Amino acid sequence: MKNIAIIGSTGSIGTQTLEVVRANDDLKVIALAAGNNVELLEKQVREFKPVYACMSSEQKAKELRERLSDMPVKVLCGMEGLLEIAVIPEVEILVTAIMGMIGIRPTIAAIEAGKDIALANKETLVTAGHIIMPLAKEKNVKILPVDSEHSAIFQSLQGEKREQVSKLLLTASGGPFRGRKREDLVNIQVEDALKHPNWAMGRKITIDSSTLVNKGLEVIEAKWLFGVELEQIEVVVHPQSVIHSMVEYKDGAVIAQLGTPDMKLPIQYALYYPDRKFLAGERLNFAQLGTMTFEKPDMETFRGLALALESSKAGGSMPTVYNAANELAVAKFLDRKIKYLEIVEIIETCMKSHKIIENPSVDEILEVEKSVYEMIESRW
Repeated sequence: MKNIAIIGSTGSIGTQTLEVVRANDDLKVIALAAGNNVELLEKQVREFKPVYACMSSEQKAKELRERLSDMPVKVLCGMEGLLEIAVIPEVEILVTAIMGMIGIRPTIAAIEAGKDIALANKETLVTAGHIIMPLAKEKNVKILPVDSEHSAIFQSLQGEKREQVSKLLLTASGGPFRGRKREDLVNIQVEDALKHPNWAMGRKITIDSSTLVNKGLEVIEAKWLFGVELEQIEVVVHPQSVIHSMVEYKDGAVIAQLGTPDMKLPIQYALYYPDRKFLAGERLNFAQLGTMTFEKPDMETFRGLALALESSKAGGSMPTVYNAANELAVAKFLDRKIKYLEIVEIIETCMKSHKIIENPSVDEILEVEKSVYEMIESRW
């Protein structure tokens, strides 16, 4: 029996993690944490019977306590609750499916407590990779990627020597606007950007995929996860989303991980690593698949990817600016307060006005996030 905790249990990755748990009787959920979805968390608690549950605010926690008054569950709230969940002694692996930089402190606390991390929170490594990865090495903790692309690279590295890696090839579907030019995106509406061609994901990450900002975040994350230079990471647009990513070695061999676009595969792989278990679902049929195509990303139209590379090259606190500006800009677009093309314009404006902090602490990272939010709110 493996004991797990999930922070972000009501989101896309969280609910799919619970689907994996539902299909396997050797996984036990000790704790669940959510943002504001009291109704869904109540259902999850009743089904999986965790010892702890956590909501983002005391008001939501109070509502959950009332709903679960007949259940033996301890209801927590806020950052204090997340930190308590992160260090529960009986938990072996923490699934960080929570969105945003709120995931940094619980991840650090879990690592310090010796927990392995099933990482689905990009912001943690994008903004604090210089803190997280050395700490994980010091504490002998495994950071197991849940993103399909990073999981694919992780799987393609198994049994190989890291020093023999030439480059990482991150695949991208290209999103719903692949092939379009900037002038074609002027009047894009929220509904258009939420139509991802291959993957079923949350609203924020679906918008990020349409701008290629998501791929930019993945490049920065891959640099930290796998200890490579930025120049060793190449983005390849692969519209069929069959090859989830690849590793090229010094001898020219390329090893790839292929599969249907199902997030439960990387989730389950992280939870059971290094073992593989049966996973129900559709299998690749190569005879029916026919053709797979590849192309370079259009970084002029999709400036979000180019800005990610610029932020990573600049280093220090700049990736935090990139991430924070995108988070708020996407939220404003989803609320129909800004236009689609303004998302990347806001990111670039914030990056240009930022004075870099080298090796920022967690407090400095969160302060940069706050200052970026304030700047955006004052102008847009």
